[in-house]
Formats: sequence, structure tokens, C-alpha cells
Amino acid sequence: MVNCNPETVSTDYDTSDKLYFEPLTVEDVLNVVDLEKPSGIIVQFGGQTPLNIAVPLSKAGVRVLGTSPDSIDRAENRKRFQEMLKKLKLVQPENGTAFSFEEARKVAETIGYPVVVRPSYVLGGRAMEIVFDDAELKNFMEKALALSGEHPILIDKFLEDAIEVDVDAICDGTSCVIGGIMEHIEEAGIHSGDSAMVLPPHTLNRDTVGVIRDYTFAMAKELKVKGLINVQYAVKNNVVYVLEVNPRASRTVPFISKAIGIPLAKLATKIMLGKTLKELGFTKEKQISHIAVKESVFPFIKFPGADAILGPEMKSTGEVMGIDSTFGKAFLKSQLAAGQKLPSKGSVFISVKNQDKRNTVMIAKKLTDLGFKIMATTGTADTLKRNDIPVTTVPRVNEGRPNIIDLIKNGSVDLMINTPGGKSTREDEIKFRSTAILYGIPLITTLSGAQASVSAIESMIKNTAISVKSIQKYHKEIRR
Repeated sequence: MVNCNPETVSTDYDTSDKLYFEPLTVEDVLNVVDLEKPSGIIVQFGGQTPLNIAVPLSKAGVRVLGTSPDSIDRAENRKRFQEMLKKLKLVQPENGTAFSFEEARKVAETIGYPVVVRPSYVLGGRAMEIVFDDAELKNFMEKALALSGEHPILIDKFLEDAIEVDVDAICDGTSCVIGGIMEHIEEAGIHSGDSAMVLPPHTLNRDTVGVIRDYTFAMAKELKVKGLINVQYAVKNNVVYVLEVNPRASRTVPFISKAIGIPLAKLATKIMLGKTLKELGFTKEKQISHIAVKESVFPFIKFPGADAILGPEMKSTGEVMGIDSTFGKAFLKSQLAAGQKLPSKGSVFISVKNQDKRNTVMIAKKLTDLGFKIMATTGTADTLKRNDIPVTTVPRVNEGRPNIIDLIKNGSVDLMINTPGGKSTREDEIKFRSTAILYGIPLITTLSGAQASVSAIESMIKNTAISVKSIQKYHKEIRR
């Protein structure tokens, strides 16, 4: 194994006969290949970095096992990827590329704001942003061009209020079986590594899930995938958009493997060495009767003053999993595992941006029905009062005392729901979000996350004891 990540090297001694702690560059890998003379190499289990060097390694005479380097390039090269989608008659958000601000502005004018902008060939959504006007775009381009070098800046239409979906599948070149279809709990625009996910999907209708399956099979067949493939979709107004295809194992493969009781990475390795799905006995997608939730773990407590808001750039440092018979219970377990202790009583502070105010009413009403007291900033409080929800108005940081930071310090806040507003409220919100983190107050920064948390709180109040069952028992129930 060649691994340049010190965080994971400690586990490699259990999974490899020999470990090279070397940079994942073409030159360094070729040196190892020259010394070890392997019959082939596997690039599917190292994330994006090995995929980026698959083509040059192949040109240097190294045999890449599994999906061919050409197929990898078809998925990674934006122009070739678009050609494939046109051939298969699949839809993706409108997009373009640019090497300067003027070019970027023309693309943004054509497809319309807001747009997602990012440099090419970066990891973890680094320097990726959602921009809403020319001024924000100009500011982004000045920073991104320094990172992107000779590669273009990628610009995509941002699908507001869309549901994102991740799919992991395993293929042997002819047959393809879906490992799992995961619905993101956070809305589109938050990095998939930071978003909580639920398996199976809990709000998508059967027809939409069927379309997602068909699209996945079509792309896997076209790319002649041997091993694992990850596809990211966005669903808006019942239209399924293809966001990206990764012909490799994704970070969700371990989660799905545990949820369905099938070791996907092990099967994929055997396929790369010549086995078929039929020979391995995995020919049909597993239908599970339980709910599994993947939640991300964040390091904000380690960085006092850092803003805890989520966006296109990945911030999480780990993942946990919750399993139970209902979504509320499974989500509750995932929050406990991630260190987010949701309250069963007390006061909830709510402050949301204008477009979220309408949808906050039902959340606040549910919390009131569950016995919580509601506090809110002026704009949110006015909306709640107009809908007959009892609420205490709390001044912002610069509006007087005692303000929200005073209440957090006094222990008067048990849960905070805050979706980021415009530029004028940004500095104020950063202060009370970072204070909430510092004092261990559970913080929710998306409405979809708030809805899921309310479901979890309701299940906690109605079922005071958390049930425990081994993962092996869940797997036995799948096989019946």
C-alpha cells in the first residue's frame, strides 16, 4: 500500500503486507512499482488523488486493475463527461468554464445566479463557493485563479432547495448492483462529506428513486465500470440532475456496507481480480427494513471563534452512524454519537434568514407542542407571533442587553437554530454561533437539519429509553 495520509497510516499495518509512506505522485508511485513489480495496481480506494494519476500511470506502462483509465478520464474530464451525458440523454445543471472574471461573468449571466464556482482538480470542495452576484464572483475569481493554475474555473447553476442524493454501486463490467441510495438531510449546496444522509431515502417517491437507479445503471454500463462507482444527484421539481460521477469507492462505502451487511470493498477487489457479481453471490440490491443515518463530526469546539456554518467546502473530520426502526430514533442515535446532545426540554433560540421564515413556523409550532419555550430575534419573532406561536424577542448582539450571547452564557439556551442571513447579519451571527459552540449548546444551521432534529427530539420524549440491538441482528433480519 502507498499512502501519504498520516491520519490513516496507523490502520494500514492491518490491511497490507508492506506500507510505503510516500507522496501520491506519478514519480513516487512509479518508483514503488519499479521495486515491487506488481501484476497490477488498484486506484479505487484512495479517493480523488489516485484517480488523478491513473492516466499518466497507465501511459507509463502500469496495469491499472478494475475500471480502465480511459473510463476514469471520461468521468473526470468535464468535456468528455458532458458528451457521455448527452449520449445517454441525461440532465445536468447548466454549466460553463472560465479563465478570467469577464469569462466567468458571461457564463453566470447566461445560466443565471446563483452559481456554484470552484477551481478544477481540488479536494474536499476546497475554495468552492456559492455566489449570488457579480461582486461576489469577482472576489472569488481573484482567489481561485491563483489556486487553479492552468486549469479552468468550473461554474454550475446552483439548484436552490434541491434534494441531494448519493448512490454507491458495484459493477463487474456487464452487471451492476446498487449498494445503497442515500438521501442527504441537508439541502443542496452543502458538501456531501458534511451532510447527514439517510438510507433508504425517506422523502423521495418511488418513481424518482426508480429514475435514479436507471441513470446509475446506464452510466455504469457506458463507463464499463469494474469495481465501485459513486454518483451524486440533485432532485428538484421531480427532475433528476446528474452532478458528478466518481468511478471509485466513496466515503460512504463503509457506511452502506455496515447498513446492508455486505463488504462492498472486499467484493469490489475480487471483481478487479476477475470475479463476477454472479460468482460472488451479490446480484440483487438489498432492501433493508431498518433506517441508517450517517452523520458528520466537526472540529469547531477545537477552534474557538471559528464559524460553524456549513457550505460547499468540506469541514468535517469524521463520521458516525445511527441505526433504528424509525428515522427519528436513528437520527437521535447519530446525533448522540456525533456529540450533539439534543435537549428534551427547555428553551430554543431561533434566528433564520428571510426565505426560511415561512418554513420555520411549523418547526417552532412542533417545538412548542413538545413543551419548549421559543426565543427569537426580531424578524423571526414577528413571523412566529403572526402565526400565534408564543415567543420571546431577544435583541441581537448590537441591539441591547441582555442579548443572545448573554443568554447563552447564563445557561438560558438549550438549543439554537440559525440559518445564515445576508452580509449585514453575518458578523453578528458568527459571534453567537461560535459562543454556542464554546458553551456546548447544540447548534443547527439548516432548516432540513432542524426538521430532522425535531423528529429526533419527539422520538426521545415519547420513548425515554434508547433501544440497543447489535448490527448482526439487523443483518440477520435483512436475510430473512
